[in-house]
Amino acid sequence: MTTSGTTAVRGKAFAPEYQGALGSLSVNSSLTDVLAKGIEELHAAEEAGQWGEMARCGLAVAEAYRRLGRIAEADRAWKASYRAARAGEDTGAMAWALWSGGTLARQRGALPLAYRLLGLAAELGERGGDVVVRGYSLAGLAETGRIQGDYRAVGELHEKLLAEARRRGEARHTVWALEGIAQMHRNTGSYDTALALFEEAAETAGAADDHRGRAWALRGIADVVSVRDGDTERALALLAKAEIPCRAMELSSALAYNHKMRANVLYRAGRYEEARAGYALALAEFDAMNEPRGSALARLGLTKARARLGRDSAETTAELAKLRETLDRIGLRHARDMVDRATAELGLGLGLGQSQGPPQGPGLGQGAL
Repeated sequence: MTTSGTTAVRGKAFAPEYQGALGSLSVNSSLTDVLAKGIEELHAAEEAGQWGEMARCGLAVAEAYRRLGRIAEADRAWKASYRAARAGEDTGAMAWALWSGGTLARQRGALPLAYRLLGLAAELGERGGDVVVRGYSLAGLAETGRIQGDYRAVGELHEKLLAEARRRGEARHTVWALEGIAQMHRNTGSYDTALALFEEAAETAGAADDHRGRAWALRGIADVVSVRDGDTERALALLAKAEIPCRAMELSSALAYNHKMRANVLYRAGRYEEARAGYALALAEFDAMNEPRGSALARLGLTKARARLGRDSAETTAELAKLRETLDRIGLRHARDMVDRATAELGLGLGLGQSQGPPQGPGLGQGAL
């Protein structure tokens, strides 16, 4: 993986998923406000029989529900948006609805469905001449491959999308691509490169007033300074700073991942009781949103923290074996490999179940948990 040359990003970040009557909403708008405004405008469009406006307002409603963790409502909303777009023969709106559905599918751990919906969205975006939805859909495909750990297949696509976003001056998409590439470098041990990319993402997001993008970048920086430098206090301070916009915008998923990362940092520092509580909080948040990837990662951390606190080795082994099966079923190969590293770190053997006593010390293999 390489990194493309930098090009100045022009202007402030915008949210292309807020369209029609909702086009004036800020990328930093509270999701509760987006939902309320979206439902109001959607009802008005329905009364007026305006298919296109129904589709576009419905898209914002679907995205607000998704980001608030209200999965069933999000699923109904994106499908209704697609039906309205199809009735109005609006190819671009159909593509956006499919993008929302594909993103939701990835969030729910339905990765084959995510690939199918995002692929269709990219095709419709290209057919309708909407370069933005095409780019977002390709980005969704790249991110789906990345969270599976298939870096070789999607690394080049990340780079291509970064170059396109920079060429068009799209700050939000530039930040997304930088963070994705940074995460791949971080997970393969290239910490210096990862840190530089996360810092560039944070700077770009800050200049573009993209609070969400900056929060994710700060989380990435905290991760790297924790695992590379062992700088626990700086990492915790960065995560505290990132939590502020997550709460203000009600970004449920981002907040849960922030809490999981805080637990990671505490675990690496040997503060296992605090880490256990942090993982338990994140697990509850992920479970409430029906986000299986986050739940599995938080459960892995919780299992490791409990092992460090003296949990029976047979129980730990059984939990790790169950987690590995779950991650295999979802198709998250990188996370599955993390379970194998945790097994080795804790001095266990999957399926052995022999009590060996609690492991001593922080151990190895605590990287990308």
